[in-house]
Amino acid sequence: MSGSGQVIFLNGTSSSGKSSIAEELLHVLDRPYYHLSVDVINGLRSRQRSLELSPAELDATLRRMRAGFHATVAAMARAGNDLVVDYVLSERWRLPDLLRALAGLDVLFVGVRCPAAELARRERARGDRAVGQAASQLAQVHAHGCYDLEVDTSAQTPAECARAIAEFLPGWRRPGAFGRLREAGATPAP
Repeated sequence: MSGSGQVIFLNGTSSSGKSSIAEELLHVLDRPYYHLSVDVINGLRSRQRSLELSPAELDATLRRMRAGFHATVAAMARAGNDLVVDYVLSERWRLPDLLRALAGLDVLFVGVRCPAAELARRERARGDRAVGQAASQLAQVHAHGCYDLEVDTSAQTPAECARAIAEFLPGWRRPGAFGRLREAGATPAP
């Protein structure tokens, strides 16, 4: 789409290193990119009001926020902004919704891999995540099995991953993994 921005979409479990790679990418890419993370949007939510919600109400609130994030990514790119997005495709409906929202945009889909043992070590070191959360996300996060490029943060530093992505980008063939997934007919789960 002419005039639209480039989207580099980093998908991996929590604690896999997506945000660190995104920050490094901002330094090595050849033009200005914005780093968009669902964590930033979630951080804007009123924590006190959220405590007053039932589990079902909180789930509905978070689902709306995530759907809004998808629309925000699309709107920013359609306005001509280049983006690095870090996200966790940990629910079945998220990828089909993103495929719909980002239709017609250039999306380089990058899988951020990290073994379960290393994820648990990072969760313990961070102290702000439940140990085992990331490992429990592994099967769903990468279930679609289709990326343009994959990096392994247990074998490469965030800077090395960012350089690999930046070096891959000029030779990347569109429509890429997002296009193949869309053509395969991915549909939202109930």
